[in-house]
Amino acid sequence: MSQPPLYTTQLQAGLGLIEETQRLLELYEPDMSTQQLYERALESGQFPLVTARRLLNIVKECFAPRYLRQPGVAESVKLLFPCLDSDERRQLLMLHTARANVILADFIREVYWPRYTSGRNSLSRDDALRFVEDAVREGRTQKRWADSTISRMSGYLLSACADFGLLEDRLRGPRRLYSLRLSTRVAGYLAYDLKLQDLGDNQVLNHPDWQLFGLERVDVREQFKRLSLEGLLIMQTAGDVTHISWQHKNMQKVVDVLAGY
Repeated sequence: MSQPPLYTTQLQAGLGLIEETQRLLELYEPDMSTQQLYERALESGQFPLVTARRLLNIVKECFAPRYLRQPGVAESVKLLFPCLDSDERRQLLMLHTARANVILADFIREVYWPRYTSGRNSLSRDDALRFVEDAVREGRTQKRWADSTISRMSGYLLSACADFGLLEDRLRGPRRLYSLRLSTRVAGYLAYDLKLQDLGDNQVLNHPDWQLFGLERVDVREQFKRLSLEGLLIMQTAGDVTHISWQHKNMQKVVDVLAGY
């Protein structure tokens, strides 16, 4: 059994980067390398307040790990992005940011959602600090982090969650939890994104990515029923056995359908 990926400090290179990602997606062309995207972004004039060094950092350490690590991701997100409202865009970017930053994914799954479902209404810096301290103590980081790194990463986790609409955006004191309801379009994208990774139906239904949106298996099945009603797929269930007929063979077709909603 493979070991889970270790935590890194890469999140400190950039948090949600909602506006920056949108601009980079507009500039991105299929098969463009990280260096080519950086050069186009630098020449575009769309980042007038960002130094060349910082822009390279954004492209190399943030955009590339999130959207260029797997073939086709940037192309699909670029096509779908104009069709989404602001909340849906944040959900889509949160998915890919969490995939690239395991510490953020685990914080959302292990701290944010348990706090939300228990009826609590806020998260504090101390909550994030305990999570990071426990992770370091349990050996979940690539190397033991200094206290200053632990403190910074605690703040970054809260700020990233705020960028994606999970938490109140404030610098001091407990941050209020906001409700998040996974949109049908983002759910459809995620379902097919997982399927196109050659996962079986049960693997798709049980995938931990759904937990980023507070969904357990029973919730995912309900979500798939809604996707079935929308004609994106056909789901048949008999007891605990679920069979899914996938109506589209590639993400281009899925995006075309989702864009029409």
